[in-house]
Amino acid sequence: MKKIGLLSDTHGYWDEKFKKYFAECDEIWHAGDIGSEDVINNLQQIAEVRAVHGNIDNTVMRRLCPEVLQFRVENIDVLMTHVGGYPSRFASSIVPRIIEFKPKLFICGHSHILKIMYDKSFAMLCLNPGESQRYPRNGKRTLLRFVIDGENIRDMEIIELS
Repeated sequence: MKKIGLLSDTHGYWDEKFKKYFAECDEIWHAGDIGSEDVINNLQQIAEVRAVHGNIDNTVMRRLCPEVLQFRVENIDVLMTHVGGYPSRFASSIVPRIIEFKPKLFICGHSHILKIMYDKSFAMLCLNPGESQRYPRNGKRTLLRFVIDGENIRDMEIIELS
C-alpha cells in the first residue's frame, strides 16, 4: 500500500501547507510546471518525488525531470506527463504512449483545472490535480491525495488550499 500526494502547476511557489498535507505520503508526484528546483528539493524533504517538466520549466528543470514518466506502483501502471488532456480530448502526442503502455492511471497537469475522470475507452482513471501556484488562474488551489493498494486506487481526497 502506498499513499500518494499529487500536485501540479506550482510555478515556483512553495507553500508550507504542502508539508502538512503530504506528511503521511509515501510518494509525491508533481505533474509539471514546477518552476523552481527549490520546489522539488522541498518536496524531497517530505517523501520520494516523481516529477515531469512542464511547458514553463527551464532547461535545468528539463534536465532533472523528463517530459513523460511511465512507472508501476503496487499493481498499477502509471503514465504521467504535463500536457495530457482528458478523456475524449487527449493530447495527440500522448495517445500512442497510452495505447502502447496501457496505464490504469493517467496523470497530467497544464489546464489548472482539477479533474478526476474515468476513460472507458482506455480503461484508465485520469487525474489532474489542478493548480497550486500562489495566484491561481481559476481561483482555487488544489492538491490530491489517494492510496494505491494492490490493484486498487482508493481514498481519493481533494484538498483545497485557502
